[in-house]
Formats: sequence, structure tokens, C-alpha cells
Amino acid sequence: MPRYRILHKTVHQYETQVASSHHSAMLQPRDTPYQECVDFRLLVRPRPSNIRQRVDPFGNHITQFSLQSAHARLEVLATSLVVVRPRINPSGKPTPPWEQVAASARIPAGPEALEAAQFAYPSTHVPVLRELEAFARESAKPGRPWLETLADLNDRVHRHVAFSPGETHVGTPVEQVFIRRKGVCQDLAHLMLACLRSLGLPARYMSGYIRTRPPDGKPRLVGIDASHAWVAAFCPGHGWTEFDPTNNLLPERDHITIAHGRDYSDVSPLLGVLVGGGEHTVTVGVDVHLEPDPA
Repeated sequence: MPRYRILHKTVHQYETQVASSHHSAMLQPRDTPYQECVDFRLLVRPRPSNIRQRVDPFGNHITQFSLQSAHARLEVLATSLVVVRPRINPSGKPTPPWEQVAASARIPAGPEALEAAQFAYPSTHVPVLRELEAFARESAKPGRPWLETLADLNDRVHRHVAFSPGETHVGTPVEQVFIRRKGVCQDLAHLMLACLRSLGLPARYMSGYIRTRPPDGKPRLVGIDASHAWVAAFCPGHGWTEFDPTNNLLPERDHITIAHGRDYSDVSPLLGVLVGGGEHTVTVGVDVHLEPDPA
């Protein structure tokens, strides 16, 4: 089974001194049926005056820390070791019509379906819009199986939005992404979620990493990997299946999950409240390294 060593470094450089600050970091990969975080360490410079761990309502790990001394630079380094197993996707298995899945979200039966139903409704970055419903219904033909519907929508979102860093920001509305047809993985994930929820289908935002592979004959560069976003959708009897519209695939072993939520606002890697600081710059570097199997 693949073992990934992940280094995620974030540096905030402030224009003026920060008198004090309070931060919340969501950088520890969660345990799931297909992955296990066997080691996690968080190094913060300057050294925090206090630090504590908690788990949010979705089961994500959060580290909260405070800095009470003046500082002009904050450095957060998260190091994780994660074992990833192949995801079990329902490919080749019959799934119910998508309308039946949507109906089950309205009247959930059982604790798993009840937990999933909360992801069928609008959220901060995922509105339900008529134009997105119309786009989604081009894939959601009457009586079409759930998996076939979502695979087709995944492909169409991938083709509709060109991956274009710098064209959007965290707060760019999903309707603008749909019109401009440019964005990054976060935008494609939000767009697909908005399409699915417009049909009443439960789907959640997935935050994590993806391992990049160098071209044949080229060395692998350190620090070029990145945080990634994709979606997971729920079908009764099949559980959660993940879809990556940025890469037009169903994740298997190269996706490492940190957290999930209704949208990006639930899973931001690092948040903070500052006293002072003025303008600041943020530098992020991620390295996802495949480790050799232990002897």
C-alpha cells in the first residue's frame, strides 16, 4: 500500500509587527476507510503560547494556537505520514436512478443516509441556481443510473471549466466560474457540488492533496505539489464515491484526504485573527513524497 510523506509549509510575512494572533489549522489528514494517518506533527514558529486539539462536527482535526508575543513572520510546517488503500468504487455495479437517490435524501432512512442528507442543501459557496440545474439535467436524464449520471457530469464540468490559476480567488461566486469557464480545483469542486445539490443529490467538498508525477525522463521537483479539492457523493447502498472534476477521474491512490465539509469555508487549512500586521504575503509549499515500503 502506498505510504505518503507530506510536508505542507505556510509562511505569513507581515508588513508591520503583529502584537498577538489566534489561529486555527486544519492540516492533519483524517482517518477514513481507505487511509490511515500514522504520524502527524505541527511545527509553529514563533512558538505558540498555547496550543490545543479538537474535532469539528464533521470529524475533521483542528489545531488551535495563539501567539502572544510580537512577531513579523509566522511559519507553520505540517508533516504527515499517510497510508492509502485503493478506494472501492461502484464501477461495474448497478446503481439506482438518480431521482431515487434524490428522493432518499429528502426522507433519509438510517443514520448514514441522515448524515449524508445535510450535504444536499445550499451552503456558503454552493448556491442552488436554475442555470446550474439546467446544466446538470443534461447529464441527469430521466431514469439514468446514479453513477452514470455523476460520471457524465464530472466529465462535462471538467470540459466546461479550463484549469487556469490566478483567474479566481477564494470568494469568487460559482456562477461567475460557470460563466467565465476558468478556475482552479476549488472552483470546479464548488461548481460540481452546486450542480448535484440543484438536483437534490447529497455531495460534500473534499480537501487534501494529490501527488503529481513528473514527465518521463524528468526528475521530480520538491515543493511543486499542491493542496487539492474534489467532491464525494452519496448513494444509499453504495456509500460515498469520490469524483475529481479537475482531472476527470474517480480518485484511487493518489488523493490524500485532509478534511471534508459543505464547501471550502468548512475546511480552510489555516485561519487567523490578528492584532496589527498590516498588509501581508502568504507563501505555501507542498511536497507529497511516495515512501518506500517498510522492510
